[in-house]
Amino acid sequence: MMHTLKYMAGAIIAAIAISSCDEETMTIGQSLTNENDQLYMDAATFPISTRTIVADSVFSLAGDCYFGKVRDPETGTDVTSEFTTQFHLLETTYISPETDIVNHYDGRAAADSCAIELFLASPLHSKDSLTAMKMRITEMSSPMIEGTRYYSSFDPIAEGMIRQNGLRASKVFTYEDLTLNDSVRLLSTHQDNIRISLNTPYIAVDGTKYNNYGSYLMRQYYDHPEYYSNSYTFIHNICPGFFFEITDGLGFHAKVSDIAIRVYTTVKGDTANYKGTLTLAGTKEVLQTTHVKNDREALIAMAQETGYTYLKTPAGLFTELTIPVDDIKRGHEADSILAAKVTFQRLNNQSSDDRMLGIPQRLLMVQKDSLYSFFEGNKVPNNKTSFYTGFNNSTPAYSTSSSNNNTYTFNNISNLVSILWLMKHEGEKTDPQWTAHHPDWNKMVLVPITYDTSSSGSTISNVQHDMSLTSVRLVGGVNNQHAPVELSVVYGNFK
Repeated sequence: MMHTLKYMAGAIIAAIAISSCDEETMTIGQSLTNENDQLYMDAATFPISTRTIVADSVFSLAGDCYFGKVRDPETGTDVTSEFTTQFHLLETTYISPETDIVNHYDGRAAADSCAIELFLASPLHSKDSLTAMKMRITEMSSPMIEGTRYYSSFDPIAEGMIRQNGLRASKVFTYEDLTLNDSVRLLSTHQDNIRISLNTPYIAVDGTKYNNYGSYLMRQYYDHPEYYSNSYTFIHNICPGFFFEITDGLGFHAKVSDIAIRVYTTVKGDTANYKGTLTLAGTKEVLQTTHVKNDREALIAMAQETGYTYLKTPAGLFTELTIPVDDIKRGHEADSILAAKVTFQRLNNQSSDDRMLGIPQRLLMVQKDSLYSFFEGNKVPNNKTSFYTGFNNSTPAYSTSSSNNNTYTFNNISNLVSILWLMKHEGEKTDPQWTAHHPDWNKMVLVPITYDTSSSGSTISNVQHDMSLTSVRLVGGVNNQHAPVELSVVYGNFK
């Protein structure tokens, strides 16, 4: 037995290499093992049925926020991304003693000014750089709750979580701020941002009036230092967070890479006054959620198209596939599945509109029954019941090697087929109607994702739904007019 196992690793590698070949493989084991331990191999392909399903909303607690409103050229409908964020205390959080602050209001130390800054990644289209938009920020009355499952449908206004008569500020903006001098705007270190002034009078929940929001944060620091002991006490006692919404404009959408509240002060020095700054950050250490508004009826209509399937983000469309487990195992009940590979071909855009959405760059394949729990549980692909790949890559998405064109390839899902077969076999031992009671047992879903990696970059540490604007059509569907979507399988058996 040990002699047999000794050759299995090499045999499996060979199986993966030949999994898409059509040549006779029945006796390849003769070249891999000795005469007493011959590995017989066989290869087959099986059609996979696919269809588009609507993602009602997606789990949206993540470190990446998106902001803007655009018209989708595929549907002619508008897609809006807004977000809610809390703020995190940095390790360097510090305000100079009150007696050293130069500016005063109502007899006490006060901030010179205060602002919220949204730092932006590149917009969806370069022509969006000068598109005029209008936004509004509103203060929340209570913080988002740790442990709560927030989805892209979460609307703090509808949930009654906006403080009545609380802080409100509006801003007309463009991605590229032409009010800045070229000497600043063209610097390599410059990062485009939206700066929202918070310098109007602010009235706290207890009725105390401050000349601006920054003075409120300062006074709380002096009067209740315990509230600044950690981010939790700060969020629950001083700043529950803010909601950022689009109120006017169309044609801008970008990732918000960083968020900060900055409080500026003038401080007395030994020989001269100097400027002080308090910075509070909206980061992954606190809760952030993106709110997506789109036309559900348009998405339903797209999902009903049968000549292909769709992947569409954010909170749009997924592709469901059915693995023909029974067909794969029929006549091979005693054989091992050494390799199983499936490729999904992208169809090129039908429109020449230069504002077509981008292509999803990374896909997750996950069991349909586990679609929600995968993201809620902060899981990562395990290469057993969940897998990932990149566009034009048969290897993981971070790899630079590419052997496919216009495709997504899952190179070996043999573990999945074996696990699904065993799950059904064990279930039917106690319930003859097990498949009827578990109609999605052999269904998988393709989901566009983004992910973070470990410091070495070799392993995935976190997976999130892709909340950017992307869309792609895949070969498949009930009335597929192209080559069928097929699963290539290689069997092995020692005889």
